[in-house]
Amino acid sequence: MEPRKRIGLVAHDARKRHLVAWVKQHRAVLTQHELWATGTTGREIQADTDLKVERLKSGPLGGDAQLGAMIAEGRLDVLIFFSDPLSALPHDVDVKALIRLSTLYNIALACNRTTADFLIGSPLFTADYAAEPLDAGAYLTRKLD
Repeated sequence: MEPRKRIGLVAHDARKRHLVAWVKQHRAVLTQHELWATGTTGREIQADTDLKVERLKSGPLGGDAQLGAMIAEGRLDVLIFFSDPLSALPHDVDVKALIRLSTLYNIALACNRTTADFLIGSPLFTADYAAEPLDAGAYLTRKLD
């Protein structure tokens, strides 16, 4: 993983203003990285900052799936996903898939502001880092008991 990280940004409706505030707080660091966001989240970040953000589709319209594909293809290093744990989500399956892929492919994942603060404050955030790669071969050839 290069020092310039490829970062996905997404937030549920009730958490968007919190993510935008977090981005504004960490703007100086984030300008050094490549930013991707689901549609509405990206629009709100761009409206409140002058950061360059590549916008995908809105989450329920496929943006979560697009981020998941980027993770599976090795094109995303970090996912900042401010989720709303108290609201029912019509696309909950997509949300769970995105979190599962982040875990499977061993990318950095923050689902709340505290974790995101710890992540961006780490010296590893702006350094080379050799993440343990997914060993799909071992998974596919495992013995089932």
